[in-house]
Amino acid sequence: MASDARAAVTLLLAGDTNLQFREDPSGAFRHVLPLFRDVDVRFVNLEGPLAGPAENPAAPDIPHKAGWRHSEPRMVRGLVAAGVDVVGCANNVTYPPEAMLRSLAVLDEAGIRHAGGGRTRDEARAPVVVERRGVRFGFLSYTSVFWPAGHAATERTPGVATIRAHTAYLPNRRLHEMPGGPPEVVTWPDAGELAAMQTDVRRLREQVDLVVVSCHWGVSGSSQTCEYQRAIGRVAVEAGADVVIGHGPHVLQGVELFQGPGGQRPVFYSLGNFAFDWTKMRGQSLDGLLVRCAMRDRTLAEVAVIPLRRDDANDPAPLNPADGAGAEIVTQMRACSKTYGTEFCASAGRVTLGGIGGSS
Repeated sequence: MASDARAAVTLLLAGDTNLQFREDPSGAFRHVLPLFRDVDVRFVNLEGPLAGPAENPAAPDIPHKAGWRHSEPRMVRGLVAAGVDVVGCANNVTYPPEAMLRSLAVLDEAGIRHAGGGRTRDEARAPVVVERRGVRFGFLSYTSVFWPAGHAATERTPGVATIRAHTAYLPNRRLHEMPGGPPEVVTWPDAGELAAMQTDVRRLREQVDLVVVSCHWGVSGSSQTCEYQRAIGRVAVEAGADVVIGHGPHVLQGVELFQGPGGQRPVFYSLGNFAFDWTKMRGQSLDGLLVRCAMRDRTLAEVAVIPLRRDDANDPAPLNPADGAGAEIVTQMRACSKTYGTEFCASAGRVTLGGIGGSS
């Protein structure tokens, strides 16, 4: 990919990233470093504040999340070694606000930009803009998975940027015939917070060449997409987002294209895990995707996917999409995306999304 990277301005996007208890934090990225070094901009969702774990068992890091441990501040060295430029902080474990603020200070000191968290709602919703070789990339980060008390940023209090979602349960269609049938689950995004995100995207669209919206959403462990995820993704693209990346389920979900101002644009409902050290995630949910975007003439020309799997040392390693486990992951993505009519184009060991730029 090196020659292509020099002909285009490139971006690499990764899903849930959590570094903990490593002697050498940079080791987490040892297999993917060539990919990270071969692009111009790198973004990951930082799921785990760099605030230090609590030492008192009676005062856990997140009281309502049994066994959770915040990451040690020195784990930021791994992100620095990988050349990560921007992280998203809007997710369910960037909590409580005091831990988030400590983590943001660590990121600032390391020179890593961050979106999705702040001392006020305006700060949390503020975009990050990065320029490389004359191309401006803009990033926004939101979560629909968050604790209902003291987690979302407000006008005057710290927290994360949220797009609240609502849930209702409809009686089973065969209720009278078949008592006890499971209800139908219906979800939708909060109208006010959806409109606020839409405004954020439209404003950012006027300032940059490529807009990335990062969303923490969905049901943990489920490959099925919720209705509210599709609603948020569609509105984001229609407002001007070029790429929407989802994370939170810890497993892969499908990819859907929506029509945006610049053409067909992808929504990756879940990229799965990237580097994830939390003890409860060891040995499970091993598969994920990297998304590589190429800009030519300041326009999105190509979106490629790179399958990966964490190895026995829990380090993510890229896979050949045309063979073995890599081909299995691509086949899984095709199956998850079939209902949306998304096409994947495989050529010369690379997999790109059809309908974007010159892809067909």
